[in-house]
Amino acid sequence: MDRDILSLMNRESHRFSKGQRMICRYITENYDKAAFMTAGRLGQAVGVSESTVVRFATELGFDGYPEMRRAMQEMVRSRLTAVQRIEVANEQLGQGNLLEAVLTTDMDRLRSTLEEIDAESFDRAVEMILNARTIYILGMRSSTSLASFLGFYLNLLLDNVRLVQDTSAGEIYDQLFRIGKGDVFIGISFPRYSSRTIRAMQFAKSAGALAIGLTDGPSSPFADLADVNLCAKSDMVSFLDSLVAPMSLINALIVALGNRRPESLSATFRRLEGIWEAHDVYEKLDGQ
Repeated sequence: MDRDILSLMNRESHRFSKGQRMICRYITENYDKAAFMTAGRLGQAVGVSESTVVRFATELGFDGYPEMRRAMQEMVRSRLTAVQRIEVANEQLGQGNLLEAVLTTDMDRLRSTLEEIDAESFDRAVEMILNARTIYILGMRSSTSLASFLGFYLNLLLDNVRLVQDTSAGEIYDQLFRIGKGDVFIGISFPRYSSRTIRAMQFAKSAGALAIGLTDGPSSPFADLADVNLCAKSDMVSFLDSLVAPMSLINALIVALGNRRPESLSATFRRLEGIWEAHDVYEKLDGQ
């Protein structure tokens, strides 16, 4: 089914009722806001009943309004500017309990990720990393922190990990110069997707490397590019990206890799504890 709501509405507009044409016009002109409205809220904004909005979704071929709203969100999420994000967030969150609203949103994203994650893809990604000649990790902009976290722990577990630094485009390709067959490229990108991360994955694939995408879903540019995609639900909270679910997915990936090599993991951390102790890496608390 065509997931581009604007194209779908344009194609089906000849058979819309008056109320449905009003909904169509509102979504076309305000898609950045409509994508995050409930059926009742959208109906109120347009001047039609909630049931008219629900029927409109089914007329377009969706199982219901929630599915249509998800499709709208997938379409617009990567298009929203920072200013549009702030406007949408102000409508979503209002002036109520922001702490509760943000934490509740993060918990919803975690639940959705758990329900939709593909266990087979997860296991395949673990195998690819364990069998890789060299592992290259790249995440840019807000995903830089995710890449650094993953790189930090993989460097403790494995001796063939390279964290590609978020520098100029030319220097990124310098760091990927030797990538090739037998290597694995891990690209991390969430809306708004980094064009340089996408191009770097294309470069890695053209050199013969396998690619793992850590991203948000089938609308991601990684969907048809990576050999395996691990999807976690991200969201926007005002002008910033909420990456709680992606971080949790990375935690699971690191733990799974460690569990596959328990003896090596124990030996590594016994040695590290000795180094940390000898060089006062961690502050000693009273009684230690």
